[in-house]
Amino acid sequence: MIEERINELGYELKEAPKPLASYIPVTTTGNLVFTAGQVPVSSGKLLYEGKLGKDLSDDEGKKAAELCAVNCLNVIKSEIENLDKIDKIVKVTVFVNSADGYTDQPKIANGASDFLVKVFGESGKHVRSAVGVNELPINAPVEVEMIVAVK
Repeated sequence: MIEERINELGYELKEAPKPLASYIPVTTTGNLVFTAGQVPVSSGKLLYEGKLGKDLSDDEGKKAAELCAVNCLNVIKSEIENLDKIDKIVKVTVFVNSADGYTDQPKIANGASDFLVKVFGESGKHVRSAVGVNELPINAPVEVEMIVAVK
């Protein structure tokens, strides 16, 4: 059911993105699943690149954040096998590669947050941090990490 909603929103869950360095992409402790930061890659290719407020529009940044959230769900699925086991999205942290003076990180983070509410409804509402940073790996514009509670 959750995957059907994701498909209706124009995404298909594929193989989870591979880590870019020495870490695991997802881990579980108790009923909580934690993801590593996910960047906007699809089929191994970075789809958005650069800084918000310089290289990309806010709309592009929101789409990049949305794709990062999809990738978080991809790695969660690799851990729990069925996204219908998710009880609640607990916390989302969004890192935004920001040009000097750029202060609209919360708008960009809404790309991930709004997507999660569309997919999970009330269970998709979460606490969140939106953090402006100077650089991100592989010049990604956005990186998202997530904590979810499972049934």
